[in-house]
Amino acid sequence: MLEVKFTRISATATVPAYARPGDAACDLVAAEAAKIGPLGRATVGTGIAVEIPPGFAGFVLPRSGLASRHGLTLANAPGLIDSGYRGELKVALLNADPEQPFLVSPGDRIAQFLVLPVPVIAWVEAQSLSDSGRGEGGFGSTGVS
Repeated sequence: MLEVKFTRISATATVPAYARPGDAACDLVAAEAAKIGPLGRATVGTGIAVEIPPGFAGFVLPRSGLASRHGLTLANAPGLIDSGYRGELKVALLNADPEQPFLVSPGDRIAQFLVLPVPVIAWVEAQSLSDSGRGEGGFGSTGVS
């Protein structure tokens, strides 16, 4: 089990928690209210700061239920939290609904937080790259279905 230190920087902060055993990510909870207009965005604080261990990074991800039912997603999905960041975790929410505003209340689960190991990369320049089955096939190269 990986231990991640956190501090509450708001009285309304909720500790990130798994909704069910076996879940990969913890829920992030709003510590403040926000009204996000149709096609609008807002940055919502969680009231917590974290200390992610070196060699790891945090990823803020959308909640699928909010996206499918309300069109609420993240403006920068996934949001990347580096191990050196010590400020408040904030969520850049985007209301993709063209007609309905979305109201966020303190205590609402607004995103998910996943911590993963990340390698340090040593870039090696080469004259050529090895062949692969995909090659240079980019966007749409595998078809529609």
